[in-house]
Amino acid sequence: MTLHRHNPAELSPPAGFSHAVTATGSRLVFLAGQTALDTDGKVVGETLPEQFTTALTNLLAALRHAGGAPADLARVTVYATDVAEYRAHAAELGRIWRALAGRDYPAMAVIGVVRLWDEQARVELDGFAVVD
Repeated sequence: MTLHRHNPAELSPPAGFSHAVTATGSRLVFLAGQTALDTDGKVVGETLPEQFTTALTNLLAALRHAGGAPADLARVTVYATDVAEYRAHAAELGRIWRALAGRDYPAMAVIGVVRLWDEQARVELDGFAVVD
C-alpha cells in the first residue's frame, strides 16, 4: 500500500492536513462516524479536546481492527457542533492528533453541524483508509 501526500506550493501551507492524497493498495476501509462514546454507549468528556481524544481513539480502534494503522488514513472528516470552538482549540487538537495518529496527515475537512446523533457529542470523525 502506498499513500502519497500532495501539498502544492501554489496552495496555502497545510497545517494538520494534506491537500490531496493518492492511494494504491488492495483494500479500502470505510470508517463510520465515531464520537466520544465509551463501551457502554455513553458520551464521555465535557470539553471538546476530551471528546476529540475519545472520538479519534475510537476511530483508530476501528481502523486497527480492520487491519489498518493511522498512516493508512487517506481521508478524515471532522464534524463539529461549534467550529469557532474547534478553531480555538486547534493547537491542542493538533497535539492530540500527533500523539495518537502521528504526522502522516490525511486529506481532511472540518464541517460545522447543528448537532450530532448523541446530543452531548461535540465532535465526530469518519473517514477511509487504504490498507494492504
